[in-house]
Amino acid sequence: MRVDINCDMGESFGAYEIGADKDVMPHVTSANIACGFHGGDPAVMRATIAEAKARGVAVGAHPGLPDLIGFGRRAMQVTPQEVYDLIIYQVGALLGFARAAAVELRHVKPHGALYNMAAAQPGLADAIARAVRDVDSRLVLFGLAGSHLLAAADRAGITSASEAFADRNYLHDGALVPRTRPDALVSDVDEAVRRVVRMVREGLVADVEGEDIPIRADTVCIHGDGAHAAELAKKLRRGLDAAGIEVAPPAHLSS
Repeated sequence: MRVDINCDMGESFGAYEIGADKDVMPHVTSANIACGFHGGDPAVMRATIAEAKARGVAVGAHPGLPDLIGFGRRAMQVTPQEVYDLIIYQVGALLGFARAAAVELRHVKPHGALYNMAAAQPGLADAIARAVRDVDSRLVLFGLAGSHLLAAADRAGITSASEAFADRNYLHDGALVPRTRPDALVSDVDEAVRRVVRMVREGLVADVEGEDIPIRADTVCIHGDGAHAAELAKKLRRGLDAAGIEVAPPAHLSS
């Protein structure tokens, strides 16, 4: 059994500090680094890559909608062509910093509303997968388990990683409970760890109504801006190790 622990990072910008990146980084295996649209800025992108390199953490791009005020968590009316362009622009920016630091870019994970929109809309999912392929076909596309993002990666001929969430609740159809609902988050850290171990071992997770649904967890997400992000990262790594589950980044096509 093997799983990746990824975390959304590098979302601070200017004078604003977001997330517990330095406390989380030692316990994860992949860092999804914001590319400046929903969070992040050039200096933060550079510094986050440097920290990931020092810790041996795989680096990936975390592109989002151009909505800094809404932190990329508000849906926007965007066409597939606009989404394609947004992904190319943001992944290209992070790729520049990665190359400058002699770090290999390993994956792409869309952020927030863009991620959820593409998970449900094949046209947007295909646009993202094509953009990732056209930047570098060796990149792994992270997508919600069972969603259109994974199918789009297959159609584009690129590798995908099925993503589960440690700190989010699920609807019965496998979608994430919307953040507008009070039961969107899993706030008990120990319960979150137990859920993840079960996802990896049994391929099951209880939905928000308590019914089991199937799930594939190649990679598990922790939100760096979560209230208990550092504690969750530390306990999740320990819990997976104790369960005999190897923690490592998803396999990809090396250069």
